[in-house]
Amino acid sequence: MIDIIVLGAAAGGGFPQWNSNAEGCRRARSGDPAALPRTQASIAISGDGRHWFIVNASPDLRTQINQTPALHPHEGLRSTPIAGVILTGGEVDTITGLLTLRERQPLTLLATDAVLATLDANPVFEALNRQVVTRTALPLERDFPLTLVDGTPAGLTIRAFVVPGKVPLYAERGPDPAAIVENGETIGLEITDGARRVCFIPGCARMTDALRQRLSGADLVFFDGTLWVDDEMLRAGVGEKTGQRMGHMSLMGEAGTFAAFRDLDIARKILIHINNSNPVLLSDSPERKRAAAEGWDVAHDGMRITL
Repeated sequence: MIDIIVLGAAAGGGFPQWNSNAEGCRRARSGDPAALPRTQASIAISGDGRHWFIVNASPDLRTQINQTPALHPHEGLRSTPIAGVILTGGEVDTITGLLTLRERQPLTLLATDAVLATLDANPVFEALNRQVVTRTALPLERDFPLTLVDGTPAGLTIRAFVVPGKVPLYAERGPDPAAIVENGETIGLEITDGARRVCFIPGCARMTDALRQRLSGADLVFFDGTLWVDDEMLRAGVGEKTGQRMGHMSLMGEAGTFAAFRDLDIARKILIHINNSNPVLLSDSPERKRAAAEGWDVAHDGMRITL
């Protein structure tokens, strides 16, 4: 069994974003049922429906835990069904929530060497006491069986793989700070119980032949849905960067997500990490209808899928 709960479906800033007065955010703030609020992107995965691993610790993690009964403590005065956290990158939106977990609760933290080095370099993350929270390097392109804190098999195996992306904004340096790289700065995850296969890729700058081959035949793919069109934020007057500058594919266009996935054999496709400027968030929008016609669902907080 692979049990998945979407803890957050939005990109950085959430939906509505705290300082946005754009139409979509106004609708979300007003309680419009066609504009469901969403926290920042994260999922929880389980092999038994009782013990969970959080994938990406968003800044909204405390809220996400509190609004997800499966993640509430159930034993004694202090406990948690959360066995660990898996990070797919070192962006602010994926690591900030780690500070929420600083109350000396035994957990396992899994991330690539590059991301662990980022955490090691910032003393604020020492609040996540190393004597209690074990930091474990996640190898690339190797099956990694998940285990509970006591070493018991969790029933799931993950495999980290490189996807095209860029360094975090705060780490940009040199003459081409936003260069798209395939060096492990951005990874995706394959999650399997031995029979079913899920891929989680909340950030991706472009489709490659290797990625296409990996995704083909998957039972479920969560994929980067940040922007509808590459220059969306410029058109709307809410930002100065294109999707490519931020390391994200757009949904539309010849090199966009819809085109890249049309000939792939995937049982179910779900968009996640969706920017507040993307009209696909609005269930009554033409863009949502187009996404559905292309065979895509749009993630929302609390969505639960069991395979």
